[in-house]
Amino acid sequence: MFGAMQEQPLLISRLIEFAARNHSDAEIVSRRVEGDLHRYTYQEAAARSRQVANALDHLGLPEGSRVGTLAWNGYRHFELYFGVSGSARVLHTINPRLAPEQVVWIINDAQDTVLCFDLTFLPIIEAVAAKCPTVKQWVLMADTDRLPATTSIPGLIDYESWISRESAVYTWPEFDERTAAALCYTSGTTGNPKGVLYSHRSTVLHAYAGAMPDAMNLSSRDSVLPVVPMFHVNAWGIPYVAAMVGVKLVFPGAALDGKSLHHLIETEGVTMAAGVPTVWLGLLNHVDSVQGGFATMRRTVIGGSACPRAMIERFRTLGVTVLHAWGMTEMSPLGTLSTLKGKHLAAPETDQLALMEKQGRAIFGVEMKIVDDAGRELPWDGKATGDLLVRGPWIVSRYFKDAGGDPLVDGWFPTGDVASIDPDGFMQITDRSKDVIKSGGEWISSIDIENVAMGHPAVAMAACIGVPHPKWDERPVVCVVKKPGAELSAADLLKFYEGKTAKWQIPDDVIFVDAIPLGATGKMLKTKLRTQLAEYKLPNL
Repeated sequence: MFGAMQEQPLLISRLIEFAARNHSDAEIVSRRVEGDLHRYTYQEAAARSRQVANALDHLGLPEGSRVGTLAWNGYRHFELYFGVSGSARVLHTINPRLAPEQVVWIINDAQDTVLCFDLTFLPIIEAVAAKCPTVKQWVLMADTDRLPATTSIPGLIDYESWISRESAVYTWPEFDERTAAALCYTSGTTGNPKGVLYSHRSTVLHAYAGAMPDAMNLSSRDSVLPVVPMFHVNAWGIPYVAAMVGVKLVFPGAALDGKSLHHLIETEGVTMAAGVPTVWLGLLNHVDSVQGGFATMRRTVIGGSACPRAMIERFRTLGVTVLHAWGMTEMSPLGTLSTLKGKHLAAPETDQLALMEKQGRAIFGVEMKIVDDAGRELPWDGKATGDLLVRGPWIVSRYFKDAGGDPLVDGWFPTGDVASIDPDGFMQITDRSKDVIKSGGEWISSIDIENVAMGHPAVAMAACIGVPHPKWDERPVVCVVKKPGAELSAADLLKFYEGKTAKWQIPDDVIFVDAIPLGATGKMLKTKLRTQLAEYKLPNL
């Protein structure tokens, strides 16, 4: 016997229309590439999203056509999120921090037919347009007066001219909720990236989960600053969650320096912000330099890479709770968040911090398990470590165009992370499987080594890698970027490790560097670091 409820597909278009009707006057504030602030409402955003849909219809694009974006977090990008997917096309967000040849490869692999890009990226597009034969319409996301007088980009039109000639009246089509909605490519450091194709169903379910109290806990009472980019994993789903619950959205555009972000947070009454540790480091350094604080911000979601304990503690002194998060492009991306349970609220601060340092508990819809090398499931005791596998309705089943073949293992997706899970369900990434250091038959977590270094007041950034050793197989070394003007010797930092980790886990050396190579999403590129240090020899060998 089936239930007797109405059948209604879960579609992205319903999110923006719900926001337009129920949160019509809620604000969307964007710092534009031009430097000024743009303000409007969800009602206006919905109307312009319909204009986008009409513009795509007039181009004659069939359902499933890919529409690419090369853009920062802003109101026009937000409109494309809904106008493209809502009209049964596929929104393809492209990371502009990739090398031009990678951008070309991704556009061609996706077979984008329309490409919308911010003014910042005009030089990139002029360099690659001729190499992208599938693109039939190039759209500059700017006002008409910003359109260049001469350009090598064929048929270039500005966004405002493109949509202004269209009606704001549009009937969103109804279709199967399993229809493709958005495409995002992995940020893999080796080989070509693989496309992950999200459905309307997976996106809406992911938005429901992201809004929950034990996840990002977003509501119409919030003002949210998504620093995590809209070109990477759909800004962790925040634009969809925002429309679902009616939050005030504050988009930072291209200005991601600490001063600019702090100004937006304070002037727009931001209550929650989301970003990666490298960006928050700049924000905290600015706040410290001006002896400032946060008047309204009370929580931040930090993901993308492990958040150092020192950063969690610094935010806490400023009245901001850190929600440590973990996920992947293949997971839409949210998997876990480190929200405390009721029983933990009375625990000593040190115990609370230890839990907050972990990647957190799974949100409903995500199943996790850890397995040993033989595939046997390991206990959730907080001690056993193994390969982390996940499954759920917003987790990839196969890559776009079946790239790489079947990625699943008995229906589970192998994340490539090594983790432990405690009895309360708190998962902790101990390393990437390829970054674990094996020394004398024992495993050393590079993340743990990095976090200790980051706790030193003179350290701005740290990355730990293993280097060959004739007796121990591998030994850890830590590469360190010092804070400007800070004095720190290798001996001083190694002494700092004493009592904070096992003696045999203390790095064999400290290598001071000017910068640690970062990927397009802000993650440390340890593969590149290993290449740079290929000739390095451990001391006393």
